[in-house]
Amino acid sequence: MVTIKDIAKIAGVSHTTVSRALNDSPLIKSATRQKIQTIAEELHYVPNVNARSLVNQKNYMIGLFFSSIRQGTSSNFLVDTITEIHSVLEEQYTLSVQGIDEIEHLEQINFQRYDGILVMSQSDSDQAFIMELKKQDLPFVVVNRDLNDTQITNVVADDKKGVQSAIEYGLSLGHRAIGYIGGRADFRSANERRAAVIETLEKKQVKIIPDFFVSGDYSLASGFQQMAVLLSQEERPTLVFCANDDMAIGAMRALHAQGLQIPDAISLIGFDDAPLTAYLEPPLTTVHKPLKKMTKIGIELLLGAIAGQPDLQKKVEIPTHLVKRQSVKNLNQ
Repeated sequence: MVTIKDIAKIAGVSHTTVSRALNDSPLIKSATRQKIQTIAEELHYVPNVNARSLVNQKNYMIGLFFSSIRQGTSSNFLVDTITEIHSVLEEQYTLSVQGIDEIEHLEQINFQRYDGILVMSQSDSDQAFIMELKKQDLPFVVVNRDLNDTQITNVVADDKKGVQSAIEYGLSLGHRAIGYIGGRADFRSANERRAAVIETLEKKQVKIIPDFFVSGDYSLASGFQQMAVLLSQEERPTLVFCANDDMAIGAMRALHAQGLQIPDAISLIGFDDAPLTAYLEPPLTTVHKPLKKMTKIGIELLLGAIAGQPDLQKKVEIPTHLVKRQSVKNLNQ
C-alpha cells in the first residue's frame, strides 16, 4: 500500500509537505503541489481516512434521516436527495441513511459517530428527534419542513404558493369542479397542500365539494385507488390536483383503465416535477419543487457548520413554480 512517506521520498520533500499538498494547502507552492499530486495519482495513492480522522478529529460520517423510508417517501425523493448530497460531499465521507420512524429509543442513538446530520423532514412526528438533536453538540440542518424555529438552520420550499398557482391555473381555464387526492395525514406537506387548495377555492369563491377531497398515502397505488373512488361517484370533478406526482401517475392509470382520456375526461395536476412526468402520455402539468437545490443548500450549510463557519443564514426559502404541460384541458374554448 502506497503511503505519504513513499510519495515524499520520490518527490524529495517531507511527508508534512506531501500531506499539505494533497489537502490543497495554500502554504505549498503551486508547482510543488501539482508535482506531488501527479506522483500520488501515478502511484494510485488512496488516502487513509482513519488516520486523517484522528488528526482532524472527524469521523467523516454524515447522517441522513428521512421521516420514513418505507412509506410516504417516493423513490424520486429518496434518490434525488442522496444523489445531490454525494455530488457535494468529498470522497472520504460516508453517508448513513435511516428512517426516523424506525428509531425505537432516541437515547440509544450514538450521535457522536456523525460529524453532522441532515434531516429531510416530512412529518411533525419528527419533532422529538429534532429536539433531541438540539441537545447534542452536533451540527445539523433540517430540510423540507418549515420549523419556525430561529435556532435551527432550516431549508424549505414555498409549497403553498405552488399549490395556489396550480389551482389558479385550473380555474383560469374554466374548471370549477376541483378534486384533490392528498397524501399521508401525518405528513405536514399533505395538510399544508390540502389547506392551500381549500384557501384558494374559497378566495376565488368556488364551491368546495367535500366528496371530491380524498386521501392517499403518496404512493402510486393510492393514487390509483383514490381516483377510482372519484370515478365511482355520480358527479365527478373536471380537474384533480394530486399532492405528489406518484399519486398523479397512479390516477392516470386508473383513468386509462376505464378507457377515459386525459385531459378530455378529467384534467390532472401533480406536485414535485419528477423527471418521468415530462414523458407521460399526456405529459403531466405539475408544480416544480426544487428538491435538488434545497438538498444542495442544506448539505453545504451543514458542511460549513462542521468546518466551524459562522451561521450566515438560519432560514432559506426557495420558490416553487408551475410547469404547464398537456394534462389540463381549456374549458373556455
